[in-house]
Amino acid sequence: MNVLSISDIIIPFIHSPEIRDNFSNVDFVISCGDLPYYYQEYVTKKLGVPLYFVRGNHDPLKEYGANGARVSPRGGIDLHRHIARKNDLLLAGVEGCIRYTRWGNFQYTQTEMWGHVLRLVPGLLLNRLLYGRYLDIFVTHAAPWGIHDKPDWPHQGVKAYNWLIRVFKPKYHFHGHSHVDKIDTITETQLGDTFIINTYGYREMELPLGKNDR
Repeated sequence: MNVLSISDIIIPFIHSPEIRDNFSNVDFVISCGDLPYYYQEYVTKKLGVPLYFVRGNHDPLKEYGANGARVSPRGGIDLHRHIARKNDLLLAGVEGCIRYTRWGNFQYTQTEMWGHVLRLVPGLLLNRLLYGRYLDIFVTHAAPWGIHDKPDWPHQGVKAYNWLIRVFKPKYHFHGHSHVDKIDTITETQLGDTFIINTYGYREMELPLGKNDR
């Protein structure tokens, strides 16, 4: 299956009529947050495929536009503390980043992030019982602790994600939040069984996750 993952910045040639020509083989879209809801709606509508998303720390509680107010990208599936199934794929996610301001939206302490992750555990255990595995794709805004994160407070990683990756072994972890501003920035890391991808901007990938690949 082919996935288009997006986060953090609008890409002009994605937000254009040429999107169908450039991404004609995409089966679904993953958004890792910090993108206008209208942009995410445009991408999924033009491609005619499902959108799975989490919110970033710069996402609004409510976005206003010509078509009225929206609190999320219309038609998208919110993965925050939720497990979804796309054909034979199992997805789950956690929104936001580590709290660095007092009143910011979708910011959480490390302890609160543990709470979000632990809310996923019963569903992950049920996945194991029903499908023989816990999770295929983990979607977050922030990065794991010590992987693709940065030393400044707003961009530090989330410790609970490392635990989830180690215990439940998703095949892929897509995240955003960590801006890629240098050519030598590391954006792909293998941690145990999990391939971690910083999808700042966008990434198109083929995921070899058919039944014969597990």
